[in-house]
Amino acid sequence: MPKFSRILCPVDFDANSSLALKAASELAAERKAALFILHVIAIPPGPEVALPFEKMETAARTRLKRLADQKIGRRADYEIEVMIGDPGAEILSAARQHRAELIVMATHGRKGLRRLMLGSVAERVVREAPCPVLTVKPKVSRSASTRSMTAKARV
Repeated sequence: MPKFSRILCPVDFDANSSLALKAASELAAERKAALFILHVIAIPPGPEVALPFEKMETAARTRLKRLADQKIGRRADYEIEVMIGDPGAEILSAARQHRAELIVMATHGRKGLRRLMLGSVAERVVREAPCPVLTVKPKVSRSASTRSMTAKARV
């Protein structure tokens, strides 16, 4: 198995990315790898709007540092970074910049029209990444999967 001495983990502060951060930090600790934790502030599509990006960046950096301290602590060496732009493009740029040997990221599990409308950052990263990508799927609650199986059984 490759050493993966440089791991990039994009985080968007939802529960799924928290799971991806947990997996990335475990891999980093196990392999004594450098872990780069990234949050991208997405620029909304459409006409340019004056947004307080400096305040947003400061808030995101504070939140990212707190999350890393809670989830990783001293188990692994890590750096945090906040970028502004298109999430897919910025993740790919960070992967090249940090010479990442592995990207660990969450997927949201969107399907159909929601996926078409919102796009898929994870899909783009998987297609274009300069290194392997480990995707972490969202957890499905037991009751949701049971309801799904019950509904399928009735059909």
